[in-house]
Parts: sequence; C-alpha cells; structure tokens
Amino acid sequence: MRYFLELQYDGGAYCGWQRQTSAPSVQQTVEQALSMLLRSAVEITGAGRTDTGVNASYYVAHFDTPTPIDDERQLVYKLNLVLPQDIAVSSVTRVRDDAHARFDAVEREYTYFLRSGKSPFHRSRAWQYYVPVDIESMNRAAESLLRCDDFTSFAKLNSNNKTNICHVTHALWQRDDAESMHFTIRADRFLRNMVRAIVGTLVDVGRGRYTPEDFEDILLSRDLSRSSAGAPAQGLFLSDVCYPDDVFRCVQRKMPPF
Repeated sequence: MRYFLELQYDGGAYCGWQRQTSAPSVQQTVEQALSMLLRSAVEITGAGRTDTGVNASYYVAHFDTPTPIDDERQLVYKLNLVLPQDIAVSSVTRVRDDAHARFDAVEREYTYFLRSGKSPFHRSRAWQYYVPVDIESMNRAAESLLRCDDFTSFAKLNSNNKTNICHVTHALWQRDDAESMHFTIRADRFLRNMVRAIVGTLVDVGRGRYTPEDFEDILLSRDLSRSSAGAPAQGLFLSDVCYPDDVFRCVQRKMPPF
C-alpha cells in the first residue's frame, strides 16, 4: 500500500532532505518515526533534495506499507508527537501503488526571503542583506529565466546531472513591506544549488554590480564561473510541489513558513 505524506520542516539542523551516513537528515528522521509507529522498517522517497540548511514550507514524500493504515489522521497525530519540533506532518493519504512523489511531480516552487533590516526573529528565515537593491532591475533580469532552458551557469559542479535543462514558468520578486521582499520561482525541475545561485546573482543586479542584460549574458554563457556566490541557505524554502489530479490532490498547499 502506498501513501503520500505532506510535511514541512526547518532545515537548520539537518544536512538536507537526503539521508546521509555522517549527519542527520530530514528523510532519516521521518523514517525513524514512521518505523517506530508502524513497527516495521519504512523507507520514504521525497519529491526532491533540499540542501543543507534549506527549509520546506511544503514537501511531499511517499512510503509503502504491507497492510492498510487503519487511521491516517491518528498516524499524523502520533507522528507530530514523536517528531522533533522542526518537522511537522499535515497529512497521510492513500494513493495508487504506482504513484511517485518525485517522478510524478510536474512542477516545483521555491521562495526566497530577503530582508534589508536586522531582525532577531527572522535571522534564520531570511537573508538579512543591508545594501539597498533595485527590485525593478532584479525583475527585468529575472524575465530572462523564462526565455532560457539551459541553466549550466547556475548548476553546481560535479552534481552528475544527466541534463541541465529546466523550464521555468514563473520568476518574480515582490515586496512584502519596507524591509522585506521575496522571490518566487517555479519550474518543472531544479538543479542542485540552482535557486541560491540565481538569487545571489539577481541580488548583485539589484545592487548595481550587473545590469539585467549582464544577467542574461551570464545565463546564456553556460559558465558557472560567471555567476555570483549562492545566497545563504536559511532564506530558501521549497514552497510547493504540484501533481496531476489523478496522482495526488494536495490536502494543504503553500503552508506559510512563518
């Protein structure tokens, strides 16, 4: 029997989603909780990797059981009791046996939070960047992301990608208040460190180091050495994963990160 799990997590204490032998991961932590409650070894498969320190305000994973779960809501309740405070489960839903949390996902969304003012309450949820940035220039530069499908310039080296082709459907900076803004980007897939590299380079456009035309040149160059340093991990959230309705209808999507 296959089940989809909806959850969110603060990635600050983890080496990312993927299970590692040398450091705690979100995957390992959830697997241990599920295995204890279901009294058998459980392996879970996530919608994708998130890097060390990256958060998820919405995440989907799947796992299998030999017999049906009697009470899915009760399992959610028990999971939230035994999981640490930085991981929360919102639903466990029975799906067809061939549904796949990673391969059936048709679109993913990341949101990056940037603050121009110092805040002790947001220091682990946003990049506190004290140089003024021009959001209009950043958005003009971001438009080129919709016109290109090769993101080698923002792909981490030695990631063993079969292809660096991604199809971005949305990329936009929006201001939240006088001191904060966020960047939302949606695509069919993302490369390792891609969003942080894009944000870091767009912020350099905003502070005047590059023009929007320079940004497009960097993108089209397919040269990682020309992009800026990646933005810090704590400001990045995986914020949505979309599936066809016949695979999975989300119970709760876009859970607020804070």
